[in-house]
Amino acid sequence: MKLMTVTPPSDNRIAQLIDANLDRAREGLRVMEDWCRFGLKRKDFSIQIKHWRQQLGKHHHSMYRKARRTSTDPGIGISHPLQQIRSAPEEVFIANSSRVQEALRVIEEFTRITDPKLSELATKIRYETYEIEIRIIKAKEGLEIRNILKDCSICFITSTNQNLKEIVLQALKAGIKIVQYREKLQSDYEKVNQARDLAALCKKYNSLFIVNDRIDIALAVDADGIHLGQKDMPTNIARKIIGSEKIIGRSTHSIEEIKRAEEEGCDYIGIGPIFQSKTKKDLSPVGTSYLREGLNITKLPAFAIGGINNSNLDQLKSITNIKIAVSDAITNCNDPFSKTKELLKLLA
Repeated sequence: MKLMTVTPPSDNRIAQLIDANLDRAREGLRVMEDWCRFGLKRKDFSIQIKHWRQQLGKHHHSMYRKARRTSTDPGIGISHPLQQIRSAPEEVFIANSSRVQEALRVIEEFTRITDPKLSELATKIRYETYEIEIRIIKAKEGLEIRNILKDCSICFITSTNQNLKEIVLQALKAGIKIVQYREKLQSDYEKVNQARDLAALCKKYNSLFIVNDRIDIALAVDADGIHLGQKDMPTNIARKIIGSEKIIGRSTHSIEEIKRAEEEGCDYIGIGPIFQSKTKKDLSPVGTSYLREGLNITKLPAFAIGGINNSNLDQLKSITNIKIAVSDAITNCNDPFSKTKELLKLLA
């Protein structure tokens, strides 16, 4: 195998150009790395970007550094008005990602003959930054989804109703931030169409749309996540299918199931049934004492579920930061908007 060597550029201006773009690429990567580390809390992205930065540093040979002429560089101090309007951290990240890609392209073009290893490395990293840019944008979306999840107090679980779209709309207008789509009777064709409509409504009101059980439907309508029962797909398999940005919820009915859901990486859990439930007639109510115990052992957002309505909500109000999941209380009332407002007020 023929070894690739480094040949000093015959024109010192080329060496200056390579030096400047290696600096530019490494500086941009450092900005990207730090945002992933401190902003997104993503160790995996931080490690990958740091590795690219170190690889480029290894190829930043002394002959390039020695060609540096900062005092005579006509580009020093030149800025652009667009640099002054990047207010969001994500805008800064994208700008630096583009900066890295542009610098790497310059390095590719000017080192093909004299420094082929660096040229190949620049090509490889440039294409990989395109991919990680998309993944990081999705990670930001995942962070936003989880912030909404953390702050909401009521999850509205749908049930079959010919006026479901209007009911969901009224609940969203009243302030619901999570809608869990649960439909047992319709055909898959009808479910997908209905789920798509409801997902669009939730997006309009900056609320989460979660699909019960059916990962295929969740993916088809680009839902924010999936909710699984104890007999549904294992969490690790669901995560591989749905991705790290989407959220996964799990119904739990025992302390062991709560612990397991947390260990498996679920994003939230349902605890119940707290009271007798029409939809879970085969399960005995676990009661409020169990609910308190369950909440004390988990750090996950946890929704009390099962037969919760106005008549028994007072039994839960004393629990700090209580979250509830309701279905019939909103679906089968005469005024979903007012009922939702009332429930939210009771939990405030």
